[in-house]
Formats: sequence, structure tokens, C-alpha cells
Amino acid sequence: MDFTEVKIDEGFWCFEQRGVRCFLLAGKPYSLLIDACFDGDLAALCRARTEGPVRLVLTHGDRDHVGCMDQFDEVYMHPAEYAHFASKNGRDPQVRPLWEGDRLQIGACCLEVLHLPGHTPGSVALLERHRRLLLAGDCVQAAPVYMFGPGRNMAAYRDSLTRLLARRGEFDVIYPSHGPMTVPPSLAEELRDFAAEADAGLLPPPLPLPDPPPAGAGREVRLYRRGNAQFYL
Repeated sequence: MDFTEVKIDEGFWCFEQRGVRCFLLAGKPYSLLIDACFDGDLAALCRARTEGPVRLVLTHGDRDHVGCMDQFDEVYMHPAEYAHFASKNGRDPQVRPLWEGDRLQIGACCLEVLHLPGHTPGSVALLERHRRLLLAGDCVQAAPVYMFGPGRNMAAYRDSLTRLLARRGEFDVIYPSHGPMTVPPSLAEELRDFAAEADAGLLPPPLPLPDPPPAGAGREVRLYRRGNAQFYL
């Protein structure tokens, strides 16, 4: 499967495939790939743009983020995600642990791991202060956030966004895995507030589902929107 490539900055790329994107930061002593899309030769794409080894960080274990993970020797995931990964992919993850507060140094960039459960138990985002950006996985995005099915927890998600917003002064732009390439930090506040309403049962009328509907959605799943915040519930 072909990837769409965007060079964001020097040594910083986005690869998109079927509506999900991953990010590559080139550097020394290693380069860092964040997430692994669905399929295709993602490792060859990385090798063509980097020198030396490539480490892979998985923001979470949903299938659209882990498809090419076996192409990489060093793969990292938060341990709270192991069971969710196994339930979604039918096998235990062969990965190394990644913890809240860990720092990954790639050249001049240093990415701090933020554990943001809710969308999944072990979801993480990566904060890079030098470029003042957040690689958010599925935690903050303008596309609908999947909050139905096992492993989703709206109360935990709301708490995660509250903790993230306490650090809002450390980043100017958010790069999510779905929807528009970038979103403003203010979207995290919209999502947090809408999550609080949803957790209290205060939801607007549902919107029609897209055709085809989201993967795994049964007849009871609905799409809800408040401003720029959207959830599948």
C-alpha cells in the first residue's frame, strides 16, 4: 500500500495511509518513528530518509497504528497498553516499555512521553519543546475520537486532557494521527469540556454516521459533535 509523504521540516516527515498518519524524526544516534500505519514497506521508506537505526514508538495498540511494527527491531509501548494491544491484534506485543516522563533524544530534539489514557488504557503523546509541538496520536484530533468498545474510558480521557492542558504553554501546535494535519491546543480544551458533558450524559442530538461507518461500529454507535470536538459513542 502506497504512502502519501509530507516533509514538515528538516528531518521531520509525515507518512499517511488510508486516513492514518505516522511521523518520522531523523537524527543521531537513531531516528524515531511514531506509529506504524496499516501495511506496506514502511521500513524501506524510513531507510531512504535516514541513516542508522530507527526506533518505533507506538502511541497505542489499535490496528491502524501497529500494522508495520514487525519491520522494526526496537519497538516501544506503554505497558498499560499491552492487554489492549493483545485484544485488538490477537497476540502479545513484543515491545519494550515506555513510561510517563521518559525522554527520547533525537539529535537536537527531546521528546517527553505523556501517558494519556482514555481512548485506550496506554495511549501516549510525545511533547517536543524545541519545536514546541505535540505528537498526539488519537488523543487530540479534529476527526471523531473513538470512544466505544472495550478499553475506552471517558472519565480517564477527561482527566488526561485536564493534565495535558496544564502544560498548554509548552506547545504551539498539535499533530494528530487522523483528520487535519495540525490542530491548535485549544482543541484539547474543547474535547475536555465535551468529554465532561458526555460523561454526565449531556449529549446533543446524534449526527448521521459516515458511509461506510467506522470500523467495529455496531448499530448502537452514534456520532456526536460539539463545536470542533467529535466522539463516536
